[in-house]
Amino acid sequence: MTDSSSASTPLSSDQPRVRLAEAEPAIALGPLDGRYRSAVAPLIDHLSEAALNRNRVHVEVEWFVHLCRERALEGLPDLTDEQIAGLRAIVTGFGAEEVAELSTIEAETVHDVKAVEYFIARRLEPLGLGELTPLVHFACTSEDINNLSYAVGIRDAVEQVWLPAARTTLEQLAALAERAAEVPMLSRTHGQPATPTTLGKEIAVFVHRLSRQIRRIESQEYLGKINGATGTYAAHRTAAPGVDWPEVSRRFVETLGLTFNPLTTQIESHDFQAELYADVARFNRILHGLCVDIWSYISIGFFRQIPVAGATGSSTMPHKVNPIRFENAEANLEVSNALLDALGSTLVESRWQRDLTDSSGQRNIGTGLGHSVLALTNVTKGLKQLDVAEETIAADLDANWEVLGEAIQTVMRAEAIAGTEGLDNPYEQLKELTRGRRVDAEKLQEFVASLGLSAEAADRLKNLTPAEYTGLAAELAREFSGR
Repeated sequence: MTDSSSASTPLSSDQPRVRLAEAEPAIALGPLDGRYRSAVAPLIDHLSEAALNRNRVHVEVEWFVHLCRERALEGLPDLTDEQIAGLRAIVTGFGAEEVAELSTIEAETVHDVKAVEYFIARRLEPLGLGELTPLVHFACTSEDINNLSYAVGIRDAVEQVWLPAARTTLEQLAALAERAAEVPMLSRTHGQPATPTTLGKEIAVFVHRLSRQIRRIESQEYLGKINGATGTYAAHRTAAPGVDWPEVSRRFVETLGLTFNPLTTQIESHDFQAELYADVARFNRILHGLCVDIWSYISIGFFRQIPVAGATGSSTMPHKVNPIRFENAEANLEVSNALLDALGSTLVESRWQRDLTDSSGQRNIGTGLGHSVLALTNVTKGLKQLDVAEETIAADLDANWEVLGEAIQTVMRAEAIAGTEGLDNPYEQLKELTRGRRVDAEKLQEFVASLGLSAEAADRLKNLTPAEYTGLAAELAREFSGR
């Protein structure tokens, strides 16, 4: 009978315990802000809530400056260089104190973009621009500011963080392809022994595929609009009917380094985001395939993992060096794609002229890209810890001479076409000899000698080994690894 007084009980919500949510410093709920923060920290400057607010301030300030430069309204002054510098200093000086101030304003407005408007307005008087307070957020709806702020943040995150991480991984992979370009290896199609290749050529396939996706992402357009509450310039035209507002807006969007979207509802349609996330997700899926292949090569001993000094592979089995970098990458690529796929499908839809599903959705962009960056970091580190086990690869290949059946039957076909007699049904002859059984070098050479091939063809096959039957694999590896 169990002594209930000594039995353990599970924690429940009504038991007194330390509230971890109240701990200082704050304890992260998600791994990207906790365990893995160092790997994804560069994204914070582009896709965090604070970065979004800084970008909103940036867009509002530049719209203010642009309207003055364009003389879009009567009575607008020429801003001095000092005033423009002071306005832009609101953006460059946006730090922890400003984040806190903006949060306080938003608590009163209960509206994030309106809080940004008030935040900027507070800073105009010292610049001698107090009378231009109405120009802040002129003729804008919140989405005019938000779409541009997100576009700037996404562009900078991709170009300054994600792409450099992807290129670093690609460089590591290309170096491995070059290093293993001439290492002959048994292929496995459907998991079965197949025509030999080289390890470098198989790695170069991934280099080539990933490179194509990077080029697509490098050429991505980042779209933006600033055309009012329902995309009609109605407020603009009513306030200043003589101004070519679509042209003023186009020039402004382009000053931000974005591509102008000339026709929208209240929201920028987010199609470019869906295109971008599809390309990143495709890159992720190809990288996931690489991780699976590398993991599998490690499991059969084709790669040795270089132990990290002081690291523990298993809590109970001291001999193990686990392929955790590639396993970690697989999981994070899957999480990244789940988010990117969801964003890509939901952001292209909006009820009638506007709903707020995109507002909540877009706040997860940093998380989606963050898991991809974390995966890239792990793959890069994992590749650095790989050593090619050439002797294991060679032994595996040497145990499968039957893969030369393809070469022999193809030479037989060529000889038959050239007029050599007695070479009927070459495929069937090799099928009879090799299917379902191991065939060594001696048996293959006996078979070749019995065929009556031309002397040149017979010598070519007599000297052929599985390690030499790799075709142009080494050349392809070097060509497409960019080395």
